Amino acid sequence: MFFDRPEFGSQAFLVHIQQDDSTPEELNELTLSAGLIPVGGIVARKRNPDPKTYIGSGKLEEIKAQAQEDEASLIIFDQDLTPTQERNLEAFLECRILSRTGLILEIFAQRARTHEGKLQVELAQLQHASTRLVRGWTHLDRQRGGSGRGQGAAIGITGAGETQLEADQRMIGDRIKNVSQRLQRVQKQRAQNRRSRQRADVKTVSLAGYTNAGKSTMFNRLCESDVHAADQLFATLDPTLRELQLPIIGKAILTDTVGFIRQLPHGLVDAFRATLEEVKQSDLILHVVDASSEERDLQMKEVGLVLEEIKASDVPQLLIYNKIDLLEEGPRVDRDADGQPTRVWVSSLTGEGIPELIEALSQRLSHDVVEPWLKLKPAEGQLRSALFDLDAVLEEEVKDDGMIYMHVRIEEHRLNRLLSRFSSS
Repeated sequence: MFFDRPEFGSQAFLVHIQQDDSTPEELNELTLSAGLIPVGGIVARKRNPDPKTYIGSGKLEEIKAQAQEDEASLIIFDQDLTPTQERNLEAFLECRILSRTGLILEIFAQRARTHEGKLQVELAQLQHASTRLVRGWTHLDRQRGGSGRGQGAAIGITGAGETQLEADQRMIGDRIKNVSQRLQRVQKQRAQNRRSRQRADVKTVSLAGYTNAGKSTMFNRLCESDVHAADQLFATLDPTLRELQLPIIGKAILTDTVGFIRQLPHGLVDAFRATLEEVKQSDLILHVVDASSEERDLQMKEVGLVLEEIKASDVPQLLIYNKIDLLEEGPRVDRDADGQPTRVWVSSLTGEGIPELIEALSQRLSHDVVEPWLKLKPAEGQLRSALFDLDAVLEEEVKDDGMIYMHVRIEEHRLNRLLSRFSSS
């Protein structure tokens, strides 16, 4: 059978399969984020997908007619399709087909900037492509094998040789192995960095949330950084770590990771395992929520599912209800029965609620906080400097004899460590 894949273009016709946890608006946003142009669309309902084409022949005829009328060069399905379904759909619709996973991979490929990010995306693309190599190659004949000089050549018993498909499978398999090994080295380096932070008692906080919830804007606001942030899905892809100064705690590390989305492809979760390991190993997760979204509860549920998949659901969380500038809400901190912060209402865009968030962060990360008065000798300048570095000094008095009295708020174990290291008494 001869089968050539249709040309790939930028004019996209969208097929939204209606389900309880999906919206056509999200498919449209994903399409725009990939740099494609939605020219039309249709909503289909399918409880039991057809194993050959996912949807029935009647709806396919309707899609084909509308896509041709809209001059679409690409049809995007808001569901994962099997390789067989994609191939059959392209043959019937005479148009290039892209599934939800393929669309998200396309966006990720465009967004990756760092070496690690590019490796992770390449691995996910290779794993996705490895199951679809049969597509577009069915017209190729077998390559003749054997040189004609080996055993059995005299009587014509040479092997049929390697098909183009088998050659491609072998090359992709070799590339997957190579990229995986390089990512393993990245993972080892990250693990080593985490151990160094743990030995230095440096707390790690990870941002997690649905894509476009405002994580990167929050990251920039907290760390005074310049990570790329935009009002689009997956605007930021590459993992970023920055230092964050907190009261009582002192230096902490804030990690920004890839945003989550409904039906996040498993291949992407596996490929980004090294990055997502930062979330799993963090001391606290800041779960950033778009408080203005009508899909807020659904998005929070999807983030919870991904955290469960990467085995990070047991890490303590602090909910951050972001974008209050779009609501009639002021900044506030909601607390549990023990007085611990559980939810902070902020606007990362305007900065409303950020001071309350920083205080809440310190409360959630600190333990056994004490507020003693310390008496320091003039020679104990290093201890005094260390206390100021931790932002632990509430009040300071210098007496005429040079003695320094400091009222501090600090975790008891940190104070004991500082005293044993710097105190001369």
